Amino acid sequence: MGTPKGLEIPDAREEKINMSNIKKLKCLICGAEYQPDEVRYTCPKCGDEGILEIIYDYSGIRKNFTKTTLKNNTEYSMWRYLPLLPVDDTEKIGPLKVGWTPLYEAKRIREDLGIPNLWIKDDGRNPTASLKDRPSAIAIVKARELGEKIITCASTGNAASSLSGASASVGLKSYIFVPQTAPVAKIAQLLVFGSTVFAVRGTYDEAFDLSIEATREFGWYNRNTAFNPYMVEGKKTVGLEIIEQMNFEVPDFVFVSVGDGCIISGVVKAYKEMLTLGFINHLPKVIAVQAEGCKPIVDAVNGGGTVKFVKPDTIADSISVGIPRNRLMAVRDVKELNGFGVAVSDEEIIKAIKYLGTIQGIFAEPAGSTAFAGMLKCLQEGTISKKDKIAVLVTGNGLKDVESAKKAGGKALIIDPNLEAVKENLK
Repeated sequence: MGTPKGLEIPDAREEKINMSNIKKLKCLICGAEYQPDEVRYTCPKCGDEGILEIIYDYSGIRKNFTKTTLKNNTEYSMWRYLPLLPVDDTEKIGPLKVGWTPLYEAKRIREDLGIPNLWIKDDGRNPTASLKDRPSAIAIVKARELGEKIITCASTGNAASSLSGASASVGLKSYIFVPQTAPVAKIAQLLVFGSTVFAVRGTYDEAFDLSIEATREFGWYNRNTAFNPYMVEGKKTVGLEIIEQMNFEVPDFVFVSVGDGCIISGVVKAYKEMLTLGFINHLPKVIAVQAEGCKPIVDAVNGGGTVKFVKPDTIADSISVGIPRNRLMAVRDVKELNGFGVAVSDEEIIKAIKYLGTIQGIFAEPAGSTAFAGMLKCLQEGTISKKDKIAVLVTGNGLKDVESAKKAGGKALIIDPNLEAVKENLK
């Protein structure tokens, strides 16, 4: 692919090694700092709990990354934010077009609910129909930079299918671990993309642990959320897009569905980085939304900050995570932005799928509609007002989980092949 057009990065093609603006990686637990070539996944001192955060040279980035460079940038994908991404070799960027998904003003919903300032980001429009294509695009780059030929991950479905598709696009072999209960449509994607799929008789959390064991045993490159520190960087591009697509107008609230916690940390990081770089002048409140049957992050954010593990019980498989791996960063980030958590029932999630589809033509899977359901609940309870500026993130397309879509949509009318039957059912 090469360097995306419109980015003013001097000699990007020639300077393929150490081109990224990464300054250091810092452990969230002990504060130890590392250079990118010193560590691959988590902090050596703190083990798997030692999640690393990517810190960039913002003073250097500020010199060549401005509103003017963005305005002149004709690369409408996640790679338009290359100066804020951990890419050393631009030739390792895959061919799939990821990012720059639509941000809808949602006028019909605005009118129906009486909220004039609502925006909905539909990330189900990515290549494999979910936001997870963003971090998977980064994972592919990092694996290829390291010369790896095999890549793996554990997933409830979306991260797996995104990695599978991205791997197929560049010829990498992928081994995928999913819980046996993952939706059929998501497993079908994996098989079509040519991945070796291990359907684990257990939870997502067990599949996650098994993938780490396999990584250490076989030396595969691992894309797992939080374990791989670069995944938040891919996910933050959805936040960067919301900021730019709103013409740098900051909403009062941003609603995000939460599983492991990486997406919400990515959104927060996007806003914090754009504030640091001077693109915006203040931060929004970012709201974590989870299902009532799996809400460890919500409870921690609204409580003392400590995450207690749970046994997941929700229709929203993509956020059915009892042991959120990015919990430390997610809780910290929501609290830093004065956000809060809200839990919604499976019934509210299903109703939100139907509402988004019927009123606005947006087709969301359960986890994709969860953030919207949370916004509706906050509106009903008065936690937010109708005058507030609100952005809602829809993370995945409804075709990812056809059974849930059928529950939301209801049944078709079965009729005889004649006009009288049509007329009869119009009554």
